[in-house]
Amino acid sequence: MQVGIFAKTFAGADPKTVLSHSAAAGYGCVQYNFACSGLASMPDTVPEEAMHAIVSAMQATGMEIAALSATYNMIHPDRLVREAGMARLEVALKAAARLAIPLVTLCTGTRDSDDQWRHHPDNASAEAWRDLVTEMERAAAKAEALGIHLGIEPEQANVVQDAQCAVRLMREVPSQSLRIVFDPANLFEHASQNEARSIVTRSIDVLADRIAMAHAKDRDAAGQFVTAGQGIVDFPDLISRLKQAGFDGPVVTHGLEEHEAPEVARFLAGLIA
Repeated sequence: MQVGIFAKTFAGADPKTVLSHSAAAGYGCVQYNFACSGLASMPDTVPEEAMHAIVSAMQATGMEIAALSATYNMIHPDRLVREAGMARLEVALKAAARLAIPLVTLCTGTRDSDDQWRHHPDNASAEAWRDLVTEMERAAAKAEALGIHLGIEPEQANVVQDAQCAVRLMREVPSQSLRIVFDPANLFEHASQNEARSIVTRSIDVLADRIAMAHAKDRDAAGQFVTAGQGIVDFPDLISRLKQAGFDGPVVTHGLEEHEAPEVARFLAGLIA
C-alpha cells in the first residue's frame, strides 16, 4: 500500500509546488485535481503547457499521481448539465491517459441541483437510477477505449449510497473499467465505533475485488468529518481487512488541514507497515 493525499490539501496553483509539499509531508502519491494547475477542477480543455507542467512536476519530485478527480453530478436533474459534465469527463479521461494516471474518480450524483454532495429524496427514485445507469454506460465506454478505470465512491448523500448500490451498479453496467474508491467515513453518518466497524467490514467483504483506492477520512461521534485517526473509524482494523482482501493500492487522505498532513502520513504509514 502507498500513503497518498489530495493534492488540493496544499495551497498553490502550480503542480510542482503542490507535489513538492506532498512529498515533503511524507506522501508517496496524490489524487490530483486540475485546480492544482490553476484550472477549473473540470476544465473544458487542458492546455499543452499545463500537461507539460504536470509531467515535469512528477519527474522533479518523484511523486506518483494515483488518481485524477473528475467529479460532476451524474444525475443532475437538468440533462444539459449532465451533458456538459460528460464532455468535461472526456477531457479528463484523455488527459489521464496521456499522463498515465490509471484512475479517474467520479461522483454518482444527487437530484439536488445545487450541491452534488447533498442528499435529495428523489435519489431513491427509479428515474434517478436509470439516469445514472445511462450516464455510467457512456462514461465506461469512453474509459474502456482509453484504458482508464473509473472510481465509484459509495457516499451517503449520493445515489450510490452504500456497498449494495455499488454492486447493483456494477452488475447493471458490467464494465471492467468500474472500480471502487473505498471511504469508510462515507458509509455511515451516526454510529458507534462497533457499528462503524461492522459496516466497514461488511462493505469490504462485498467490494473487495473491485477496490482500487481507499480514502482515509474519519467521523466523530456527532457525525462530523474529522482528520483520520481522530474519530470512530477503526483504522488499524480497516488497513488489516484491506490487506486480507488483497488490496495493495493507494490509501489517500483528505479533509485535513495542511499543517496536519505530516502527522497523518506518519499515522497511516505506521499502520501499513
